[in-house]
Amino acid sequence: MIRHTVVFRLKHKENSAEEAKFLADAKILSAIPGVEKFEQLRQVSPKNDYRFGFSMEFADQAAYSGYNDHPDHVAFVRDRWIPEVAAFLEIDYAPLS
Repeated sequence: MIRHTVVFRLKHKENSAEEAKFLADAKILSAIPGVEKFEQLRQVSPKNDYRFGFSMEFADQAAYSGYNDHPDHVAFVRDRWIPEVAAFLEIDYAPLS
């Protein structure tokens, strides 16, 4: 199992229509084959300035690679993520045991 997580801050104003549209449109990622347990999260800690997070799981490396290469993911990154995300941190986890 691989848990793919990303925390990020958008270029849009907080609570703006653009912010809401980005988050709504990002739900397309949940429909990509292999994606399990897709979640959109709001940051609540004052310890960093990221505002949102996405989390999802994949059964194995093949499923994760399929997601990364899927045309919907590639298009979302190119057309929405790169132009609209100000900063992010991506972390991918696998269980220790």
